[in-house]
Amino acid sequence: MPAPEVRIGLDVGGTNTDAVALDSNDVLLAKAKVTTTADVTGGIRAALASVLADLGPERSRVTHVMLGTTHATNAILERRGLDRVVLIRIGGPATHAIRPLFAWPQDLREAVSAGELIVEGGSEFDGREIMPLDLETVRRFLGGLGAGVDGVAIASVFAPVSAEHELRVGELVRAQLGDSVNVSLSHEIGTVGLLERENATVLNAALVGVARTVAGALAAALEEHGLRPQTFFAQNDGTLMALDFVLHHPVLTIGSGPANSIRGAAYLTGAGDAIVADVGGTSTDIGVLANGFPRESTTPAEIGGVRTNFRMPDLVAIALGGGSVVHDRDGVVAVGPDSVGHRLTERALVFGGDVATLTDAACAAGRARVGDPTIVAAQRATFEPALEAADAILADAIDRVKLVRGAQPLVVVGGGSVLVPDELPGVSEVQRPEHFDVANAIGAAIASVSGQVDRIFHPGSGGRQAAIDEACDEARRQAERAGASPGQTEIVEVEEIPLAYLTNPASRIRVKAVGPLGAF
Repeated sequence: MPAPEVRIGLDVGGTNTDAVALDSNDVLLAKAKVTTTADVTGGIRAALASVLADLGPERSRVTHVMLGTTHATNAILERRGLDRVVLIRIGGPATHAIRPLFAWPQDLREAVSAGELIVEGGSEFDGREIMPLDLETVRRFLGGLGAGVDGVAIASVFAPVSAEHELRVGELVRAQLGDSVNVSLSHEIGTVGLLERENATVLNAALVGVARTVAGALAAALEEHGLRPQTFFAQNDGTLMALDFVLHHPVLTIGSGPANSIRGAAYLTGAGDAIVADVGGTSTDIGVLANGFPRESTTPAEIGGVRTNFRMPDLVAIALGGGSVVHDRDGVVAVGPDSVGHRLTERALVFGGDVATLTDAACAAGRARVGDPTIVAAQRATFEPALEAADAILADAIDRVKLVRGAQPLVVVGGGSVLVPDELPGVSEVQRPEHFDVANAIGAAIASVSGQVDRIFHPGSGGRQAAIDEACDEARRQAERAGASPGQTEIVEVEEIPLAYLTNPASRIRVKAVGPLGAF
């Protein structure tokens, strides 16, 4: 019998980069936690090298590598490394009242936008044309573009209902500008709601270069060790997408870190429904595990000051972590929001540093044992108010994500989970599973591949069930395009919302399909 395959999961956080190796039976073979480097890529290489060293000869069995990364998020927040993008909105004359990118922060708009155009076209909610598509105006606009355009974002009114105009403009862009310019279509990125979907599509186009850089760095790191595995990237819903898919949809990686942690918590505890707190060195993300997957947000997500509507996990993020600085302001103790981040092992008191952190407070109280706790042992009374403040912040955040009354179990993961007390208001039980410190990397390694449909359907002669079946088939096809094994996908979520007050019956149908990784 051939040796079972080995999968490596990598997850890049603000403080640490984690890596794990699992066999085909999901048995943990090796794990590593290294400090995230300023360029992020260095941390990936170090974590990968550490895990491969522990595997020894078993490294030849590595067939899959899964990566969850903060590259896309950091690029937007720092306005760094973003592509220059042209936006073509198909929606004139109906949408001239609101100019494209009108609510964007000025510095982000200057970093990304290479021009905007509104042309006649678009669809009604039932798929009928608002106006015929004005391709000639698009052709003249493209002909006047100079150098320095990396991508084109195309967004049409009600594109999730009818994508015909977006597809036609996309074909024209590729024919006129060539394959060197990436094209992002809004019906593949966001849901109903033009402005948020348009924003998400522009961000997606701006991140293509970042995705290529990360993919190239990961490939180079693997090549250094003589490995050529199949590579997947983690996405916002706790599932995976193949490398070619992420190069076209990089914006879907933005929420992958917390989603990986929630999926890892599900795997480590066997829980299908629970609250999960991922405590890092800089921040804590609190989400909800529902049927084994992260609960998705029903409200638009704001990324770098831009309102978007693509799928994101429903999270409450708080500036609380192991590196959070403890302040004494005129006798009043406060925690954060500033943090020493990845310099925790240099700056914290227990490591010989000169900054009082929440890790020092936890060591003084006996919750954690890292560094040299004797340095802070005599300061327990001083640090107690800091821990009380941190516990209150955490309890409040847990209440904000709960949708049901009563106490619920809390699964705590992440390197900073030792900061969490054994009892909290509204929590029935605090669980710290084995390997909690690398739950995010485990979540990436065990993830499956998904496809999702969220659009308006108009039941035809087949009625309501035919529309749901069509959505399910489309979700399965999307999962297979993202890397799922053909014929092995299953539908894990179906949501139907009838739209009232319309002359023709219509429903918004949301379907999610999940399948195992395709064969190597």
